[in-house]
Amino acid sequence: MAIQNVIGDSFRGATWVSIHNGGGVGWGEVINGGFGLVLDGSEDAERRAREMLFWDVLNGISRRCWSGHPKAKETLVAAMSAQPKLRVTLPHDVDPAVLQKPN
Repeated sequence: MAIQNVIGDSFRGATWVSIHNGGGVGWGEVINGGFGLVLDGSEDAERRAREMLFWDVLNGISRRCWSGHPKAKETLVAAMSAQPKLRVTLPHDVDPAVLQKPN
């Protein structure tokens, strides 16, 4: 997800992006991404901030939705209703009986 997020941020107007190692779980264990955004008061900076932050935040919400968080799914459905161009694959809930071990 870090790579996808950083690439999306760069295409949507981040001033800089970075891909780095670590993140509190141990060197070499994860890849993290980051971004910087210069906000100089211009109309272009406003547009870039709106587009990039929309992408960045909803990417995080999508990830949480896919891991089964019900509020994230609710938030994502609402965001897709408000923004017709936003399309995110929603997970299907599994019937708990399917996950039961056979006797």
